[in-house]
Amino acid sequence: MALLLFGSTWLSLAAALPLLLYLYIRTNDKKITHLPPEAVELSPRRWTDEDVRRVASEPAMLSAEPSLFTPEELGPKTGRRYIVTGGAGFLGGWIVLHLIARGEDPRRIRVLDIRRPIRQDLLEGPATQVDFCQVDVSDAAAVDAAFSKPWPGSHSDSQPEPEVTVFHTAAVIRFYERSPALQVYSDRINVEGTKNVVAAARKIGASTLVYTSSGSVSVRSTRFLRWPWEGSPEHFVQPINGDDEQIPKRHEDFFSNYAVSKWRAEQFVRSVDRSPSGKGVLRTGCIRPGNGIYGPGGDLMLDAYMLRKNNPSWIHNMVENFIYVENCSVAHLAYEQRLIELQRGSTNPDVGGKAFVVADAGLPPTNGEVYRAMTMLSNGEVQFMALSATAMLLFAFLVEGYYLTRHALLRAPAPISFLAKLVPALHGEIVFLQPSMWCLTQVHLIFDDSKAREPPEKGGLGYNGHITTLQGLCKVIVEHRKTGGKAQRRVVAGHQSPDHGFGLGRKEKSVEDVIEKLGVVGNGHKPDKSQVAELQY
Repeated sequence: MALLLFGSTWLSLAAALPLLLYLYIRTNDKKITHLPPEAVELSPRRWTDEDVRRVASEPAMLSAEPSLFTPEELGPKTGRRYIVTGGAGFLGGWIVLHLIARGEDPRRIRVLDIRRPIRQDLLEGPATQVDFCQVDVSDAAAVDAAFSKPWPGSHSDSQPEPEVTVFHTAAVIRFYERSPALQVYSDRINVEGTKNVVAAARKIGASTLVYTSSGSVSVRSTRFLRWPWEGSPEHFVQPINGDDEQIPKRHEDFFSNYAVSKWRAEQFVRSVDRSPSGKGVLRTGCIRPGNGIYGPGGDLMLDAYMLRKNNPSWIHNMVENFIYVENCSVAHLAYEQRLIELQRGSTNPDVGGKAFVVADAGLPPTNGEVYRAMTMLSNGEVQFMALSATAMLLFAFLVEGYYLTRHALLRAPAPISFLAKLVPALHGEIVFLQPSMWCLTQVHLIFDDSKAREPPEKGGLGYNGHITTLQGLCKVIVEHRKTGGKAQRRVVAGHQSPDHGFGLGRKEKSVEDVIEKLGVVGNGHKPDKSQVAELQY
């Protein structure tokens, strides 16, 4: 009889487990997906249908011009020479186009990138005169050769060459990794590559260097699986203003290895401000874009939603700043102008060797507002369905465990390494579904860029990124329709990412946008350059 009672008790517990798990998931979802008063206080106004219709009908949204900025808003022509790493891609490509639009000589612009431009706007008009060098920034010799390469139409000996500005946008975004054992794969491009770029810049005597850092360096990791007696996660609402005091001190407190590597690279760039460069000195500065960069010319966030039509998501209520790609480009140009003015004797406060957060104009929306606007503007073609954030997180832990197990087996000594053949590599978007993603997307991130918007005489950049997120969203949809929704196949950090497959919403799977870049596969070998990519601004 006792044995029967014992067995009956265990059967009852086993039967109750699914119900307990279901109740836990529902309760935990409420704790990690709600919109708390602290976030509402920082972003109190929500988009209305009338707001969406009004902005979508603005002349700028309906214009055939791809840019939302006039040439006068891009700063004065300098006549300098320019080197843009990652200039064949998304943000770097817009910097190139903005330089040309304000009157810079395209023959005096050099792009360093791992593959040739595929954007149509970089394959026509004056942009075709830009000098292109196919370079992996982790290759110090190749970077040095590209920087030292003679410029076309060089000046005579009696006339000195114009000074050089470097915009360094190249970076690998392995946002899904958080293990210190994998840090080397982020550091290879982000840290060592940045050191190579700075060394080459100083060798040729560059006087100005602006580096694309990341607002995510200040984002803190947190725990989303809460005990029944606990409330919302720590750091659930994170106001970020760019102060270095907000940056985590320990590896495990950063949201991922990507953020660790970007902080290391930023510290290095800032440390070389005022360092010798040729016969002069190098002035440096860093831009920290607030969360996801989006816009025409490479957007794989909003564009992917349009392509997929039906998009699962679990971050509808999260308030997050975005930054339109042209706003981000304008911030880089503004920082360059401030550094040039200082070199010419400006008495404004010195902004060299600093970092500034930048974001879209206006208050940040919730992701749900973005979703509703896209559904409305697409006449219902684009839809978003809600999934459980907790259930997906539990699955993400399984994915991470599998990913780390395979990594450990690949690096184990023989004969243990043979077991790696029994653990196939993950393919497609599922590899991005790992817990670090929650630390970036399952929190309310409000970026305050007021310091960057301050006038130069008050120690700011005079940043005038006037495009709101709603305006940027409307422009993305307009430009998407112009191209007929033709998507390019992307390869992300060595993993193919087609436009269909495992249905992750792109906001959940990316920090910033994706362009094709050379990467390193899991076992440390370099794959063929034409088949490999890294996430990059």
